[in-house]
Amino acid sequence: MEIIEGGVTAAQGFFASSTQAGIKYKDRKDMAMITSQVPCRAAGVFTKNVVKAAPVLWDKKVIAGKGPVQAVVVNSGIANACTGEPGFLCCEQTARAVERVLAIPAENVLVCSTGVIGMQMPVEKLTAGVEKMAAGLEASLEAGKQAAAAIMTTDTFSKEAAVEVE
Repeated sequence: MEIIEGGVTAAQGFFASSTQAGIKYKDRKDMAMITSQVPCRAAGVFTKNVVKAAPVLWDKKVIAGKGPVQAVVVNSGIANACTGEPGFLCCEQTARAVERVLAIPAENVLVCSTGVIGMQMPVEKLTAGVEKMAAGLEASLEAGKQAAAAIMTTDTFSKEAAVEVE
């Protein structure tokens, strides 16, 4: 195994984009999207906690469907946790927005959120963010770096890693 430069876009066929969606922060990127050129096999490890955020429930459903994954949408600022049925519907609407703009089936889209617990998500900002990011998807290392920075909340530096294995 060799550590290489980059993060989510280091592997061939992966694209990233980020935007200022206005989820919680002003004048800072707070949303990222990663896509793959072809559908990917996916697996997940999920919390055993009784309380599960809406994105955890959505992503468990996607992974349990045993279909491929081709996109991940992440927001920072609001966790979409303890939000009930409206929170789950927000995940579905976000995935449907990806389906509309990128023709990736909603059931192949993972949705993740990090931030404040208990606040309802501004779904219209999420779907508008998806539309903006779809137009800006790039395979560059810089696009991956910006996506990593966009999902920071209390972090003091962005985290990304890439390795090459035979």
